[in-house]
Amino acid sequence: MARAALDELKLETILFMPTGAPRYRTPAAASGEHRVAMLRLALADNDSYEIDARELAPGASGYTIDTLKELRLELGADTELWLLLGADQYAKLDTWHRPGDVKRLAKIAVFARPGISLHKGVAVIPMKPMQISASEIRARVARGEDISPLVPAAVADYLGRHRLYA
Repeated sequence: MARAALDELKLETILFMPTGAPRYRTPAAASGEHRVAMLRLALADNDSYEIDARELAPGASGYTIDTLKELRLELGADTELWLLLGADQYAKLDTWHRPGDVKRLAKIAVFARPGISLHKGVAVIPMKPMQISASEIRARVARGEDISPLVPAAVADYLGRHRLYA
């Protein structure tokens, strides 16, 4: 997905931002520390990918609008900022905290997901929709199934060594 976005939008960098523990949703099953470690393994050797763990900081709101406001202040008004979303999350965007401001602070590009239709006018990153989700990968780990075709080998090894999602 990141490679497709880099190519389609002619981006210099994709910034991966693991979410913290916002009040409005169930916290992630793995700690922020583990999720950042897995991201580092998955993104190794690619200079176009960076990790920003600000949403894991104590007191972080977890709202996308707050993160975008911080990024906009850091990067300046002239820097092009894209928010990349799966179609499932895009379909819920109007229920987010201050969705109008989210749309004002960043351009939005969407990855298609099976079974979710997108209305005209939204920037879609062209790529073959993936038939697997992170939830399904975690479920496969819990069932002891092989996930090697779905994640980088270093991440699969990390999951096993730390017994995450098992």
